[in-house]
Amino acid sequence: MAIRVDSVSAMTAFVQAAELRSFKLAGQQFGLSSSAIGKTIAKLEEQLGARLFHRSTRAIGLTREGEVFLARCRRILGELEAAEAELAQTTARPQGRLRVSVPFAGDLLTPLIGAFVDRYPDVELDIDYNDRLVDVIDDGFDAVIRSGEVRDSRLMHVKLGDFASCLVAAPSYLVRSGVPRKASDLMKHRLLHHRFYESGKLTDWGPGIPDDVILPVALATTSLEPLIRLAEAGCGIASIPDFAVADRIADGRLREVLPHLDKKRRALRLLWPRSQYPLPKVSAFVKFMSDGLKSSLHKSTRQARPGRQPRSG
Repeated sequence: MAIRVDSVSAMTAFVQAAELRSFKLAGQQFGLSSSAIGKTIAKLEEQLGARLFHRSTRAIGLTREGEVFLARCRRILGELEAAEAELAQTTARPQGRLRVSVPFAGDLLTPLIGAFVDRYPDVELDIDYNDRLVDVIDDGFDAVIRSGEVRDSRLMHVKLGDFASCLVAAPSYLVRSGVPRKASDLMKHRLLHHRFYESGKLTDWGPGIPDDVILPVALATTSLEPLIRLAEAGCGIASIPDFAVADRIADGRLREVLPHLDKKRRALRLLWPRSQYPLPKVSAFVKFMSDGLKSSLHKSTRQARPGRQPRSG
């Protein structure tokens, strides 16, 4: 016969009696008499249709059926405790220091981070802005936003959306230096590159650039922020993730160059250490940022459309 929900207390009493080998000691754990524990277990045995204890005037011992049932009860009660702990984590107030690592993403992250701080004033947000590939666990981060695939089984992750890099330049530069019409025209321009911090390699400008086109390097930076500023200042053409320059393209501060070139789309993800019971501050950050970024990335992709190209000067 199935055990009803109201039998959980009886199962708890049974486990205590089995582990202590005494109805009296088990009763003391609950503030009950030994006879009350005995009656509870007798009712449980009747419900199960099986004898759980050998009883004598001096001691009690588990029957074979009792040993099997004890193992089951321990698992069931353990799952209930885990469920209670998990629920407590989800309903507790997010608080404490939260260390996160995020890439520079133009105006994509700043409004959301500000909104998160307003929503959760008890969370002390410690933000590491950089474009390098960090080790989430070994570097001690609670959460990280990065592009690419996830191969570390120690991490949980959620996909925020897809993005592609686009070639951009200031209108003043294009008027002064001319508008590239095909990929090979880039050879005659000042190109601003992003360099990986760890390897020192320049980032790929995408499948739209033929293999036989060796791109010139006017300058290279290890961070996107100065690269965007330099492009906006008219220093040359840069390859930047569309979400980081969507607003600048929309308001005309930057123009997309060679918009017809093929673009390689990549995933932007939010990662955090795997845990059976994530801390409330981590759960709150993951939900808040993933909800907000999915919407913002979708909006950025729509905004980063090629506008009218200025004529060559």
